[in-house]
Amino acid sequence: MEAVAEPTEGMRENILELRDISFSYSMRGGEKLRVFDNLSLSVSYAEFLGIAGPSGCGKSTLLRIMAGLLKPDNGGVLFRGKPLKEPTPRISMMFQSPALFPWYTVLENVMLALIHEKELTRREKEERVRVFLDIVGLMGFEAAYPAELSGGMRQRVALARALVAQPDLLLMDEPFSNLDPLTAISLRREIETLWMNQSLPPSSVVMVSHDIEELVELSDTIIVLTKRPAKIAGIVKIDMERPRSRRSREFYEYVDKVYTLLG
Repeated sequence: MEAVAEPTEGMRENILELRDISFSYSMRGGEKLRVFDNLSLSVSYAEFLGIAGPSGCGKSTLLRIMAGLLKPDNGGVLFRGKPLKEPTPRISMMFQSPALFPWYTVLENVMLALIHEKELTRREKEERVRVFLDIVGLMGFEAAYPAELSGGMRQRVALARALVAQPDLLLMDEPFSNLDPLTAISLRREIETLWMNQSLPPSSVVMVSHDIEELVELSDTIIVLTKRPAKIAGIVKIDMERPRSRRSREFYEYVDKVYTLLG
C-alpha cells in the first residue's frame, strides 16, 4: 500500500495539496513516459518539506506541478484550499541554476518578479527590491551584472527574486548543488533563518535535493519517492532542535532512515 503524505495531528492546515495526480510526458512515436500515477501529498503551513528520490524519478517535475507550471493529466492541485490552475506570485520557485538575464542588473533581475504588481510605482518596487537585496547580503551590488558576480552571489540574487513578491510558498530545486561547500553552508543558514522569521516570507518551503544530509539539516518532514512512476516509499519526520548538528548520532540516524527508504 502506498504511503500518503498527510500532516500529523496538531499541525496547521495545508497550504498545498496534490490529490491523486497522474502525469506523463509524450515521447516521440506517440509513447507515454509515466512519471506519476495517483500520487497524493500535502504541505502544511509553516512546514519545511524535503523531497528525496532516485535520479530521474520526477522530483523537478513534481515542483513544477506544485508551482502551476505543469498541469497534471489527472487529479488536482489545491493551493490555500482552491484549485491551482496557473502560476501565481504567491508561489515562488528557485532553480538549480539562477537563470538570470545577463543584460539586466541585479536590481532589474529581482524587479522582474514584481511585474504583476501594478499598484506599485517603480520607486516603490525599487525600494522593496533593495530591502530583499539587503536581507540576502547583496546591498551595494544593485548596479552589478550577473557576469560580475560569483556563483554564490548569483544564487543570492535568485533567492531575492524568489522572495521579493512575498510568497506564501517557496519551491527550491537543488538550490545549493552548484555552489562550493562554504557558500552552500552560508546560504542554507540564511534560508533557514528567513523561513523561521515569521515576519518574513515564505510561510512554507519545499526543497528537492540529492544531498540527504542537507535535507535532514533543514526539513521538518522528508518524503522519499520511488523510481518512475514515482510513489511515496516513505515519510520521515525530523524531530530535532534547530540549528541541527551534523555531528550528532541522532542526525545520522535520520540520514540512515532516508537512505534505507531509497533502497
